[in-house]
Amino acid sequence: MVARFYRRLNYVLASVCVAVVAMTQPASAEVTYSVLSYDDLDGWEVDDHAAALTVFQNTCMDMDDPDWTALCAYATQQPDAKAFFELFFRPVQIDDGQDALFTGYFEPELDGNRTRTSRYRYPVYAMPPEARRIRPWLTRRDILGTDVMRGRGLEIAWVDDPVELFFLQIQGSGRIRLPSGEFIRVGYSGANGHLYRSIGQELVRRKVYAAHQVSAQVIKNWVRRNPVDGRELLYHNPSYVFFREVSEVPAHKGPLGAMNRSITTMRSVAVDPAFVSLGSPVWIEKDGKNPLRRLMIAQDTGSAIKGAQRADVFFGTGDKAGRAAGRLRDPGRLIVLMPIQRAYALLPEDAS
Repeated sequence: MVARFYRRLNYVLASVCVAVVAMTQPASAEVTYSVLSYDDLDGWEVDDHAAALTVFQNTCMDMDDPDWTALCAYATQQPDAKAFFELFFRPVQIDDGQDALFTGYFEPELDGNRTRTSRYRYPVYAMPPEARRIRPWLTRRDILGTDVMRGRGLEIAWVDDPVELFFLQIQGSGRIRLPSGEFIRVGYSGANGHLYRSIGQELVRRKVYAAHQVSAQVIKNWVRRNPVDGRELLYHNPSYVFFREVSEVPAHKGPLGAMNRSITTMRSVAVDPAFVSLGSPVWIEKDGKNPLRRLMIAQDTGSAIKGAQRADVFFGTGDKAGRAAGRLRDPGRLIVLMPIQRAYALLPEDAS
């Protein structure tokens, strides 16, 4: 009875799905869809599906399409997790002609203070109103090299390391440890509208490092060893991220993702929402030195995460997580678990 209900519901919504997908694809992309079976997923049988179902429940209530709403309602009844995914979803591989790439991200922890001192002198800024109205607004150089932000009360906190602050902006959220031992948690509020430019790629272009040598820690060390040239290197990226305080999120939970819910270490992944609906389960087959086969939930986005086979795995909070995330740059494939009739609606008529 339950299965028939969902099949009927998904059949009605299948045509809606096709229209939505068509509107969100880049016009120039050659996009193909392959519906797979669960036997095609390497490692599916041995994953912890219950852990993935718990993470799915964290954000499924925010997915307002009727088919997702129905699936979420059933998920809250605590079904057998593996059977739930196998019954109501089909694995779909989406290809846009680009090679798959998995990277990692984390929630940084910085040392800071509520007020400026001789040690804590680098501001974490809230977003000024005009930056929301004018697109693009000032560049990173303009924001940090002039008095445009001073005297306006936009400082959320002050930190002791401009390099860590730069990487906090790349990650989009983080925690600031106060001298009292308390934390301020900050999340993404907006950006100045300029495109992100990779300073790692710039170091490779300058022949400072080969591509395989570049990591977040290597970049940090180089900037610190070369303070003048390092400051100019940071200016190479004109994008500037502003924050808001989200300290209402408990310290034991993860930072807020793009769905405004806490994300989960090694179960949440950032994707390109042009291809993958936020909240969708995704099967990760990451190759490389430490292969990973795991069901995750697409709960975040990122300015550098573009493409059907592009994903950023959340590694958690702190330096250890940061080191692990910074080493990840591996191939593989990403499989989206779609509601069953959505999946079949994407196939050409002669293949369905």
